[in-house]
Amino acid sequence: MMTSKTLIIAAFFAVCSSSCTAQNNDEKNAPLYGKTINIIGDSYVANHRRPKEETWHSMVASKYGMTYRNYGRNGCCIAFNRDKDGFGPSLLEKYKMMNDTADYVIVLAGHNDADKIKDSADSLLIFRDKLEALCDSLIEKYPSAKLAFITPWNVQRPGFQQVIATIEDVCAQRSIPVFNAAKESGIYVGNENFRKRYFQSPNDTAHLNAKGHQLVMNKMESFLLRL
Repeated sequence: MMTSKTLIIAAFFAVCSSSCTAQNNDEKNAPLYGKTINIIGDSYVANHRRPKEETWHSMVASKYGMTYRNYGRNGCCIAFNRDKDGFGPSLLEKYKMMNDTADYVIVLAGHNDADKIKDSADSLLIFRDKLEALCDSLIEKYPSAKLAFITPWNVQRPGFQQVIATIEDVCAQRSIPVFNAAKESGIYVGNENFRKRYFQSPNDTAHLNAKGHQLVMNKMESFLLRL
């Protein structure tokens, strides 16, 4: 005969098993499950000096059993070629290297463009022209994929607000969803204590550490699920 203690333990494991089964079923029924995702961009994608497996996008892909293709490169721009600096071509060239098939195509970049543009109106116009060309090229290359952009964090330096606003405007004209990470991510770049806890170094304004990626994962996951 089972004791009351044994019954309680058995009931606990039954509830846990039922909860895990329900969660697994939810994930398998989610639109992301088993799909292919191409994510391209700068060190927000490459993850700077830390493994790509620590990134929120890698964790989301793993959670839903996705085929995950990471095309990130430290230092690259959406619009500006940085071959001479050792950071490679712009995304307007680099997108051609991506696999031709994908269910989701995510562009996560703009930080390095903003640092190059600063207060230059002429450079901002070049950025807009190249961004428009990139969007049109991605639409042509992936006509049936879900395409989206994710902006840089809310970095308080010249160029960032202009780049973010331009990404939102150009994408809106093409009905491409944008996650404004400057407003919606909960990443407080300007707070020194926050950076010490969630960035790869206290003076870093771009690269999250493992805790930072875990912190932002739910919001980014929700965005991808809504596409």
